[in-house]
Amino acid sequence: MKSITYSLLLLCLLSTGAHAESLRLAVAANFAYPLEQLVHAFDPHGLQDIRISTASTGVLYAQIRQGAPFDIFFAADRERPTRLEQEGYALQGSRQTYAIGQLALWQPRETPSSLSAIRPGRLAIANPKTAPYGQAARELLSANGLWSSVKPVQGTNIAQAFQFVDSGNVDQGLVAVSLLLQRSVPARQWTRLPDTQHAPIEQQLVRLTPSRDNALADTFMRFLNSQEARVLIRQYGYEVPHGTD
Repeated sequence: MKSITYSLLLLCLLSTGAHAESLRLAVAANFAYPLEQLVHAFDPHGLQDIRISTASTGVLYAQIRQGAPFDIFFAADRERPTRLEQEGYALQGSRQTYAIGQLALWQPRETPSSLSAIRPGRLAIANPKTAPYGQAARELLSANGLWSSVKPVQGTNIAQAFQFVDSGNVDQGLVAVSLLLQRSVPARQWTRLPDTQHAPIEQQLVRLTPSRDNALADTFMRFLNSQEARVLIRQYGYEVPHGTD
């Protein structure tokens, strides 16, 4: 029913002359594939001009401040959307948490069942100083008295930490559940970890000033807050908030 509803909304946009309108989405790399699937669910027949640009949150933030004409920014953190709102590049009150990242322990040569399966020594994580997943990993390890027993091999982001393990250079890592699912890593090799011992890995979006009068952006935002979209986001390894920030 909801898919039919949004298809009708799109047809209304077309019939009222909105066919020339476009939507430019900027998304952090870890959420690129889920966003592609959300766009397909929103516009299954490709009736609208919707384009996705993918890069790191920091790179996209810099591009937006330099005038890149994006309409909606899907960041991997809450810091950059907050800054854009404060700096006047985003519409006030449009910032919201769209997904909450989940950590997993990945040991390709083992069958881990909990955090206690971590072995002393090298452990791939994202950089705790710059990456939300890395900060969460450090908080989780510290809360369980494990930080001093591991030797973190830090990636600049969670994708690089994943690559360290995927390449075989590191035997274990704390990585994003979403990446494990997207790459079809066998479930026996990893275990999802509780999120009660680290700050939430909040990924926020914000509508940027070019989208102020964009009716297609309005419709897409309504879709993102629908139950259909929330179910899709969960399918790709994220949790969803109970409400907006």
